[in-house]
Amino acid sequence: MKVKPIRKLKLYGFNNLTKTLSFNMYDICYTTSHKHSDEYINYIDEEYNAKRLTRILTEVVEKIGAKILNIASQDYDPQGASVTMLIAEEHNETYSGPDNSQEDAGGKPVTVIGHLDKSHISVHTYPESHPDEGISTFRADIDVSTCGKISPLKALNYLIREFSSDIVIIDYRVRGFTRDIRGKKYFMDHKINSIQNYIPKEIRDKYQLIDVNMYQENIFHTKMILKEFELGNYLFGIDKANLLPLEQKKIEQRLKKEMLEIFYGKNMKNV
Repeated sequence: MKVKPIRKLKLYGFNNLTKTLSFNMYDICYTTSHKHSDEYINYIDEEYNAKRLTRILTEVVEKIGAKILNIASQDYDPQGASVTMLIAEEHNETYSGPDNSQEDAGGKPVTVIGHLDKSHISVHTYPESHPDEGISTFRADIDVSTCGKISPLKALNYLIREFSSDIVIIDYRVRGFTRDIRGKKYFMDHKINSIQNYIPKEIRDKYQLIDVNMYQENIFHTKMILKEFELGNYLFGIDKANLLPLEQKKIEQRLKKEMLEIFYGKNMKNV
């Protein structure tokens, strides 16, 4: 979505405002055995490996109108992956391709590291399973930090759709200031009073949203959790039809408790 400028400013030099968009995205499921828990972790680890994450971030770079300078990517043992892209504002060279990961002679992943210009994008994944309760979760942390005219808000909807998460926690902050040709300082160069301004209605309608904003500090926080809950969508390795009604109820309570604890950031005794 296009960021609406306050007005066209004639700047003294470069736009020094730093705009940072941070996501925590969560996917939750239920598994009835350690075998299925391991299979879920392996599935997530393959679905969101460094190669796939690099493709996603490459698309983000295109959407915000930047260029890729270098990539650092890593698949971890036993699970999880990280990708960091160093980006610049203008397109003045062609990027050869999204996959810049390498393997050593033994087939083990190694990190590819580059240099930073003004901006960066990073993603880190954290698949995990509860040792006793059958709950497995996948968390992806994404940071899009830009300086200059490019805005991370342009990638907001793409990332929400790409991960199709049960819970999304978003922070947006504008830091620093820039000057016009007369020396006047500007601490914001676009209009915003909520991150929700940049999320289309069809996405907002699917989620319950809560805002905690500090307008005077240019800090914006939005939390999103899916409104509809269908147990069959949260089961891995087992069919809902194979569960007794009482089992279904207990599993649903566990899942909802897990989701609400993540959404509100605190442990709960009862749902």
